Amino acid sequence: MRVFLDDERVTPPGWRRVYWPDEAIALLETGEVAELSLDHDLGDDARGTGYEVIVWIERAVIERGFVPPRIAVHSANPAARTRMLAGIEAVERAAAASRPARDGE
Repeated sequence: MRVFLDDERVTPPGWRRVYWPDEAIALLETGEVAELSLDHDLGDDARGTGYEVIVWIERAVIERGFVPPRIAVHSANPAARTRMLAGIEAVERAAAASRPARDGE
């Protein structure tokens, strides 16, 4: 499944649209999300931002070995985009650290 978190943009063909972080997280919990594309500003900061999904993924990777999907950011907010990309790098490092070592490594 490919999940697109956004409040305004048109959903690309083949993607499942969600509007809020809790909806994205619920789909991630199924283990069926292969790709995730995140906006940051979703129109109601009280309901959360796209960054919160990245924080959830990182915690899930560290605490329970969650295997993260491919993650992209499509936010137009430059500062938030930078923060989200740094969060994705942290997720990738955590996922690499949690993988079992292969023989010879």
